[in-house]
Amino acid sequence: MAAPQGGAVFKVPGGVETSRSPRVPADMPQYGEENHVFEMMQSLLEQLLIHQPPEPIQFMIHHLELDNDDVPKIVILGPPASGKTTIGMWLCKHLRSTLVTRDSLSRRFSSLAESHGHLQRPPGQRLEALSSPLLVQMLRLRLAEDDCVRQGWILDSIPQTREETLRIQTAGISPRHVIVLNAPDVVLIERNLGKRIDPRTGEIYHTTFDWPSDIDVQNRLVVPPGISEPETVKRLLEYHRNITEVTPAYPRILKAISADQPCMDVFYQALTYVQSSHRSNAPFTPRVVLLGPVGSGRRLQAALLAQRYGLVDVCCGQLLKETVAAQDNLGEVIRTYFEKDMTVPDKLIMKALGPRLDRPDCVQRGWVLHGFPRDPDQARLLDDLGHRPNRVFILNVPLDTIMERLTLRRTDPVTGERYHLLHKPPPTMEAQQRLLQNPQDAEERVKAKLDQYYRNSAELEACYPGAITLNGDQDPYTVFEYIESGVINPLPKKVH
Repeated sequence: MAAPQGGAVFKVPGGVETSRSPRVPADMPQYGEENHVFEMMQSLLEQLLIHQPPEPIQFMIHHLELDNDDVPKIVILGPPASGKTTIGMWLCKHLRSTLVTRDSLSRRFSSLAESHGHLQRPPGQRLEALSSPLLVQMLRLRLAEDDCVRQGWILDSIPQTREETLRIQTAGISPRHVIVLNAPDVVLIERNLGKRIDPRTGEIYHTTFDWPSDIDVQNRLVVPPGISEPETVKRLLEYHRNITEVTPAYPRILKAISADQPCMDVFYQALTYVQSSHRSNAPFTPRVVLLGPVGSGRRLQAALLAQRYGLVDVCCGQLLKETVAAQDNLGEVIRTYFEKDMTVPDKLIMKALGPRLDRPDCVQRGWVLHGFPRDPDQARLLDDLGHRPNRVFILNVPLDTIMERLTLRRTDPVTGERYHLLHKPPPTMEAQQRLLQNPQDAEERVKAKLDQYYRNSAELEACYPGAITLNGDQDPYTVFEYIESGVINPLPKKVH
């Protein structure tokens, strides 16, 4: 879709294209993204279409009053003995949400289960498969209770079959994160044989990996039924047959984690995933600022972003040179500072930078700015002009690495080719002998620039509390992957 001149348009992978009129306030897209307006309206529309209430207005008011769009909604799947219940219990404690299992559903709605022929089971004993309609009926009742609504929920081994999956989706039960634990069958069989359960608390232990230190707990542990090798093999076959029909229902929210590693490692991987935000379809125009000392790689990362997403690469230093080359009044004033090797005043910089960011290409496609701001005053000037960035990245690089990157750069005055004495030496001795160093790369000049950056860095970073700090001392394409992820993924939600 083509945007009208002066409008803004952006499309992320898997997202949608949109445009806005020049009359729309410049801060509207930022307000929408910071307050997650698009996601809120999308969730509201989904709930309306799923539940089709007779009073849509009252339904929407009630849904908004719940204010629970951000609570955990997690599904944990995996074969027997993969640690699903343990990871689920730990996540519940950490996230203060509610763990829902088949056994807990059957116990909570015992009268409903008994009327359908499913009796209560002792702790640790595997519950026979509930019929899909009964499971969904119980699940809807449970997830509508106050603790699940307010604090969120984690489903342990629900759903197990394609039929259950479809019925759960039809009922409007939509998880935000699905975790599948995987491990070799040999490991799972061995692990299952050592499983023990505390009948009082329901906690699961293991004779090898997780034996309790409390003697009283040790004495009351029991061997759960259904963990012999033949029974475990049978359940594994059943799991492998069904899981291939369940996971395709969650293509964009599913993460597979190896369960053949220490349990705490599995937990932290799962926790990191469920606390992440998925890529949003909300349209927005990127306004990216790259901060970091000279030599941190901002120019390269800006070029990669511009190439990948069509953003306008705005280098402040290059912009000032272009302004001088234009030979207009502003350029002539800036030229005097260049000739005297003096810092260009902020007001003159803004007279060049403001109109550049206001041009249709920046408004429509978005921009990536580097070389500005360098201090808190410049950051405030950028805000005052209505160009506050919605993504800020700070590239951290050790001092020694920066000195190595810059002071060893050389240029061949004959060919114009650029070299680096360590990483890209000239091919011949003749070329090496005629290499020249840019005066800006002299050690004392580089140190002076670094000193100036670090004097202002703390206060400058404080102007952007949502900035993402990255390790710039690694492969540039690895750095770009982190920056790209920060651009296309939504902003972190505010914690109230």
